Amino acid sequence: MTTTTAPSASTAHWPELSLDAIRATAQALAPAILRTPVAPLHGPTVHQLLGAGADVRLKLELFQRTGTFKARGALNVARQLSPEQKARGITAMSAGNHAVAAAFAAREAGVSARIVVQASANPFRLAMARTYGAEILIAPDGATGFAMAEELVKNEGRTFIHPFEGINTSLGTATVGLEFAEQAPDLDVVLVSVGGGGLASGVSAALRLALPQCRVIGVEPEGADVMRRSFEAGEPQRLAQIATIADSLAPPMTLPTAYGLCRRYLERIVTVSDDAICRALAVTFRDAKLAVEPAGAAALAALLGPLREELQGLRVGLVVCGANIDAASFGQQLARGEALLGG
Repeated sequence: MTTTTAPSASTAHWPELSLDAIRATAQALAPAILRTPVAPLHGPTVHQLLGAGADVRLKLELFQRTGTFKARGALNVARQLSPEQKARGITAMSAGNHAVAAAFAAREAGVSARIVVQASANPFRLAMARTYGAEILIAPDGATGFAMAEELVKNEGRTFIHPFEGINTSLGTATVGLEFAEQAPDLDVVLVSVGGGGLASGVSAALRLALPQCRVIGVEPEGADVMRRSFEAGEPQRLAQIATIADSLAPPMTLPTAYGLCRRYLERIVTVSDDAICRALAVTFRDAKLAVEPAGAAALAALLGPLREELQGLRVGLVVCGANIDAASFGQQLARGEALLGG
């Protein structure tokens, strides 16, 4: 097992972030973004599964404006818009959470937003996006959705805010890691969920730069393990099929910037099943009293599962990345997790 530090000849082509740039981004976003709290995870179920001495800290990004970390990256992109770009507005393509974040970012930047969302997106998230003033366009699938967004860029001159790709997106999410480093500087390892890598790229960069002793491990659903496959292949990959309840962690591909940053700063990727995610979701509800979406439980699923023995006795941080989920879906996933816990 190795931890990425300085670039070698084989890693020199990967992008990188600087701590100064992350700090400057945090300062610029501060008027509109919440500094989310860190809290210990403890309780009878956690103690039973991990031992009474387990030291686990939660970075509660579900309390962020819009309900997920994505507000940080989208706003950091929107604040770079020129006056001409602001006059034309923005567009985005999303399965749900990024639509909410892009709508929020547009409102904060004072620009119009026409956002394309897949038909499969959770109606709860669509309603949230509309509350920020965005016009929502429905696409039957992801490929059609991206094509619709491209037409808005071409025909209306709108700026496309990507759901996970781009240095400014990663600089925005890096402010999560910077805060975590400042709030819990003694952490030994942090687990962060991975979809396209927008969150993991920034969080891992900030933590590795601010806390060189801290390892950072990415967590993906087994049915959407495109970043793991990209790591193995040595270049961005695309999935032909996706099967996971963690729709926020299920892009069909990785792209160069987010992939390269993850390769530079993440130690490795581990995967977890949907059952493991539901089980962790139930533990989070039992002991932390938090109702999270599946993506928000993935990091804990890794700690309770494939990383349990390896990380025993260490100070472990978990990024709880979001909680935009409707009551019915959460109830189904909670019941599934409780059944797996035997409760």
